[in-house]
Amino acid sequence: MAAICGIGGVGKTTLAVHVAHAAGDLYPDGQLYADLRAYGDEAADSALRAFLRALGIPADIIPEGRAERAALYRSLLAERRMLVLLDNAQSTEQVAPLLPGAPGCAAIVTSRSKLADLPAARLFDLDVMEPDEALALFSAVAGPERVAAERAAAMDVVAACGFLPLAVRIVAARLAARPGWTVASLVPRLADERRRLDELRVGGLAVDATFALGYGQLDPAQARAFRLLSLAGGPDVSLGAAGAMLDREAHEAEDLLESLVDASLLEAPAPGRYRFHDLLKLFARREAEASEHPDAREQALARLLGFYLASAAQAHRLAYEGSQIADHLAVRGATGRTFGGADEAVEWLSVEADALFAVLGQAVARAGAAGESGASGALLPAADLLVAMEPLLESGTHMREFDRHARDLLAAARRAGDGPSEVRVRYVLGRVLFGANMLAEAEEQFRASLDLAGALGERVVIGETMNAMAVVAGRQRRHHEALAWFDAATKVYREMNAPAGEALVLSYSARDHLGLGHPEDAIAAAEQGLAIFLDIGSGAGIARARYHLGIVLSRVGRLNEAVHHHAECLAFFRASNQRVWEQRVCTRLAETFIAAERFQDAVRHAEQALTVSREIGHPYGEAQSLFVLGRALAGLGGAARSRECFDRAHALFARIGAPEADDLRALLDRDGVKS
Repeated sequence: MAAICGIGGVGKTTLAVHVAHAAGDLYPDGQLYADLRAYGDEAADSALRAFLRALGIPADIIPEGRAERAALYRSLLAERRMLVLLDNAQSTEQVAPLLPGAPGCAAIVTSRSKLADLPAARLFDLDVMEPDEALALFSAVAGPERVAAERAAAMDVVAACGFLPLAVRIVAARLAARPGWTVASLVPRLADERRRLDELRVGGLAVDATFALGYGQLDPAQARAFRLLSLAGGPDVSLGAAGAMLDREAHEAEDLLESLVDASLLEAPAPGRYRFHDLLKLFARREAEASEHPDAREQALARLLGFYLASAAQAHRLAYEGSQIADHLAVRGATGRTFGGADEAVEWLSVEADALFAVLGQAVARAGAAGESGASGALLPAADLLVAMEPLLESGTHMREFDRHARDLLAAARRAGDGPSEVRVRYVLGRVLFGANMLAEAEEQFRASLDLAGALGERVVIGETMNAMAVVAGRQRRHHEALAWFDAATKVYREMNAPAGEALVLSYSARDHLGLGHPEDAIAAAEQGLAIFLDIGSGAGIARARYHLGIVLSRVGRLNEAVHHHAECLAFFRASNQRVWEQRVCTRLAETFIAAERFQDAVRHAEQALTVSREIGHPYGEAQSLFVLGRALAGLGGAARSRECFDRAHALFARIGAPEADDLRALLDRDGVKS
């Protein structure tokens, strides 16, 4: 006995019929077929009657009761070798009377449901086609030569079909019937998600009609869950997020979601995570728009945003222990995820990144639809979520997404006159621009955030923004100005009773004291910052303080101590996947090893820094790494490779407008090296 399950249109019936034909010689006494969906509510009784007639029993002597019919049916199969194909079954209970009991017979059952309780059956959960398989099907129907001439467009078409065989077959048949169309002409027709299902119809075949059959079998609670979950914009949804959308406890939500998985209307790619097939999601959203009141859809998305904000705020609190930002975010009573520690919290942010950015995009769209008067209701939680996602910036892997969504949120906030949201978004956008070494643009955002925060009395990120202004000034070697900004930030942190902020200022300011030629002040500030973070017990703060202290100690010749501090913080940054910081520390370690004339160790760490900077797309870090690598190679006598690294570093520094370009140019000119 074999049970084939899967979503509508995946090819269950086609596969079953193909296997039945191929196995015909193994069952010489014949085959029986029943489409149980065609028999309606009394499918089992009607199919039993049809089978008995096919086996030679006159209609007038067929028993009336199901049990009697089933007994007669099995007795007739007892001495025969027959194959029974039961198509479109709804449940194990439905097919049980139709299963042969004789050892010489076999059965194939197809169903949207999993039928996991079907006794002694081997289960086949049929998935969509692989891309090349879908392309082969498309070519077979539309014409191989026609498709071969536009292979790239054809791949786009089958991808838009979600590699679902029925959808591929339909769109290929439409193309075959229209000689004047090109394959490429189908691509824009399928690109519009609101029209895509309408394009997937030909003759009596329609993808949405196939989906409607499964949807029609759901009870009201299942149908509501199916509709509302489709509103989530990410690639999948966690159980916690789904529970928030459905406004149900986790165990209730899980029961509903698992029942949808059993009905092949939802997939469970991993424990506690759920996703739709792309076309099913479009169908479910269409049903949501038709059946759910706009207020109900809005409330579901607001609950989803609230869940993500509450969870991300907790993650921010753990990742930046001692920071008070999370305490000032607009969580508004929503319940989110809890985490066992900072590593788990940051890992959650990484796993959920696509979903978090998706909900930000939806918030902007909802704000636009609400108009200026109602926009801030969706924007402020979204702006707070963007701030709460700040630990992700340390990974360096989502900078484009941060940039795009921050700019979209900023434009929406300005249209709506939503100052509090603008304050928050400008701070995050400034951090993104600083990470790209766009210092003037970053400073512009930070300054605008500060000006608006002062006018509104908004203090949620004011200390961090002042600290950021100081770091920008320090990067541009305006050290006196940097220290003035650090002093202003310290005052804010003291007023807010935020010792972690004060410790951060002390740690960062050490490099500006060095820049002014005051190493004793630099060491004192760095050590005091580390002491405060150690007292607080902030892992992230301790790591950052060790990083800055290591720089200072290296510059004053206390090389072994510098290596110790940098090795300690490198372990932390690697464990927490903070790749921007990993690159920085590796670069500083390489510098220290150069000072100690341990050039081989310096090369190793510089190459690690270079690898990381390239993997995360960090041009300033890449230039830094190349410069240090060139110095280390020069120490080993590799003049040619050293000059090559210097040339590439200078080109990168110059391209991004970093002041290090002038330093390196002077070095190259002094040594007579041409770049």
